[in-house]
Amino acid sequence: MTVLAPAWSPTTYLLLLLLSSGLSETQDCSFQHSPISSDFAVKIRELSDYLLQDYPVTVASNLQDEELCGALWRLVLAQRWMERLKTVAGSKMQGLLERVNTEIHFVTKCAFQPPPSCLRFVQTNISRLLQETSEQLVALKPWITRQNFSRCLELQCQPDFSTLPPPRSPGALEATALTAPQPPLLLLLLLLPVGLLLLAAAWCLHWQRTRRRTPRSGEQVPPVPSPQDLLLVEH
Repeated sequence: MTVLAPAWSPTTYLLLLLLSSGLSETQDCSFQHSPISSDFAVKIRELSDYLLQDYPVTVASNLQDEELCGALWRLVLAQRWMERLKTVAGSKMQGLLERVNTEIHFVTKCAFQPPPSCLRFVQTNISRLLQETSEQLVALKPWITRQNFSRCLELQCQPDFSTLPPPRSPGALEATALTAPQPPLLLLLLLLPVGLLLLAAAWCLHWQRTRRRTPRSGEQVPPVPSPQDLLLVEH
């Protein structure tokens, strides 16, 4: 029996190839050979010496503190600045920027997600950005071929502690402890209504007995017999 293979066109094969390569790029972020050269510090220093030290740029201020992912995330943001500066730089500076950009361009090989909306940026100068870039490359160089950075493809922010309730001060805790009713006092407060009810019942009973003993108006109270009268009655 002859089995016919599906008649796929070359276009279909090409689409499948692109799809599979895109999926592998999304799921994998590793490097078999180190993309960081041995003289990256020299290239960064040459660019730093040529640029105005106070040229304003921005850096992220609330990236999550991850030992390796954090370094990679900062390089992603720095590489975007290199591309932006190349569009406004002169020919000499463009060459220096391109040399530095080549050192960190390897981050574009991984499918990083767009920066999250929770990320906050603060303004700084270009010298600080270049210094941090050099520090991140130093931190990554020993691990760049030994780690898979697939878990780093999404930039993460630090928790926003401003939305959490402020911690209570020791003075507030002491005030709460002082105002909280103690167990004996609470028991006394519970027994007080019962005691009042018993006192009211005793007073009502005493009042009724007193009223029975008191003669009504117009009634004569028989005299109390003396001991001599009692002796005469017995004889």
